[in-house]
Amino acid sequence: MTSLYIHIPFCVKKCNYCDFLSFPDMRLKDDYKRALINEINAFDCSSVKSIFIGGGTPSVLEGGDIADIMQSAGKFNISENAEITIEANPDTITAGKLKIYRQNGINRISIGLQAWQNGLLEKLGRVHRRERFLRAYDTAYKYFDNINIDLMFSLPSQTYEMWLETLENVTALEPKHISAYSLIVEEGTPFYGMELELPDEETDRRMYHSAVDFLASKGYEQYEISNFAKKGFHSVHNCVYWERGEYKGFGLGAASLINNVRYKNTESMVEYISGVTVAEKEELSDEDIRAEYMFLGLRMNKGVSISRFNELFGRDMLSDYADVIKKYRKYFVISGDRLSLTTEGFDISNIIMAEML
Repeated sequence: MTSLYIHIPFCVKKCNYCDFLSFPDMRLKDDYKRALINEINAFDCSSVKSIFIGGGTPSVLEGGDIADIMQSAGKFNISENAEITIEANPDTITAGKLKIYRQNGINRISIGLQAWQNGLLEKLGRVHRRERFLRAYDTAYKYFDNINIDLMFSLPSQTYEMWLETLENVTALEPKHISAYSLIVEEGTPFYGMELELPDEETDRRMYHSAVDFLASKGYEQYEISNFAKKGFHSVHNCVYWERGEYKGFGLGAASLINNVRYKNTESMVEYISGVTVAEKEELSDEDIRAEYMFLGLRMNKGVSISRFNELFGRDMLSDYADVIKKYRKYFVISGDRLSLTTEGFDISNIIMAEML
């Protein structure tokens, strides 16, 4: 089964930390939608297990635009239990749009809150404030049972106490899923050229570990480094990426993995609306696939299957990585058929994976 990603590059305003392929200029929206639907119509697959409409801010489009896109995707054999997610900004959520989403099969919504304190939201360059988020969440909850809230920590001027306040207030809303990411200041973003008062590494790790413990106490299972869910509400779509399932990306800059070949769409709007889609194609070697199997799989709490690795690659995982596992043995857990990292192992996962590769 295949998963689909649909990229909507438009947004109300570019946030100060954002390095995604997105922009606030909507003048080419209709041309883009037409090209996007043409790309969807040109693809064929046997069955679909999940769809994720991301961005950008998909909810900046009119409900009718999303309906047109979903009706185009309806040509595929979409599983009856498929998870279909749309990302939304609190400032662009309306009851009318939510109703259209549900009418067109969307059954999960991901709302970007990022921080509870209005001062931090302003520093991040977010267009919404806490009060607007709360109204949007209340409206969304009338249409969606499965809601994710995106959060960020290690923000400029954010204290440990602010982070705990965020966690306490968000969990009180009882969303089914919470994503919590540490801020990374990327080159090319407005933040990159600013003097920022960022929490030190010790505070960053304290924030992360407190999130793991606090969310667990509220019934949220950590199933991936940055993702937490109530029982039965793990993100199907995200797990496809971490488990190296097949996915097809539509839209500007979208990536695909099909039959161990990676594709990357053009990032040029002019090219895309003229009908040019794929800009890069890479056939993965066995070494590439092994590296991805380990790097992506070890992001998940359940880790990787030892027997599956041995079957796929005709090699013995525990022998291949014996030196690294021995060196970092206190950060690894071997339980039955699975190799995984501890929470402390997640802290240094990039270092461990660099040695594995």
